[in-house]
Amino acid sequence: MSGRPIIVFDSGVGGLTVLRELRVRMPDRRYLYVVDDAAFPYGDWDEDALKARILSLFGSLVDAHAPLAVVIACNTASTLVLPDLRARFDIPFVGTVPAIKPAAEQTRSGLVSVLATPGTVRRDYTRGLIESFARDCAVELVGASRLAAMAEAHLRGGALDPDALRAEIAPCFVERDGRRTDIVVLACTHYPFLVGAFRKVAPWPVDWLDPAEAIARQAAKVIGHTAPDLPEGFDRAVFTAGPPDYATRRLVHGFGLTAQG
Repeated sequence: MSGRPIIVFDSGVGGLTVLRELRVRMPDRRYLYVVDDAAFPYGDWDEDALKARILSLFGSLVDAHAPLAVVIACNTASTLVLPDLRARFDIPFVGTVPAIKPAAEQTRSGLVSVLATPGTVRRDYTRGLIESFARDCAVELVGASRLAAMAEAHLRGGALDPDALRAEIAPCFVERDGRRTDIVVLACTHYPFLVGAFRKVAPWPVDWLDPAEAIARQAAKVIGHTAPDLPEGFDRAVFTAGPPDYATRRLVHGFGLTAQG
């Protein structure tokens, strides 16, 4: 049974940042990358409808693939539905939540921003993290409505508009009493793909906190050291909207995946 895959789930291709780190930690595992692109972007959904969709989708995924574990490489899905998934399925689920605790521990100015989707910003779970771990910091929650789609287009070869990018991240940069924001938490797995572009348009340097390494570390801890049985061949990427276009196939192939609809 050690050849069972680890499912990595996201609404788009942003979770590839997490898959990359998982492979560093656990290179001898089989991975199944599941893209719910039929529902992208999750930020446009009613919460109850999205929760029902994800639970239904996982009923099919777990039955079909008998995964060893599941990594939800999506802040929106994790903050919305992770407790329900853990209650329903008897397999480990590792979620993605905004890295507010490490940001609070590392900040020097006490000014931290969380760059997220509007849904993650709205969620009580996010505000609970601030209350629990960042009471001594001033935390700016920034809901960027366009960045995930911009990252998706960029990864498929599209050009980035520096002015649009600057407008999306501008609220992250706060000056107060001679202090400046020094850490921006990337609370969407799409955003690390844009860090190079963020640095070019940011008004001053900050640390961009990518959660992928911490997610992979937690997954390795949860899954443990059972003997792997890795068959030959590429891992697979499955797209809920059907077979992806050529640019997307090339993209996932670069991450060691064959694309399927």
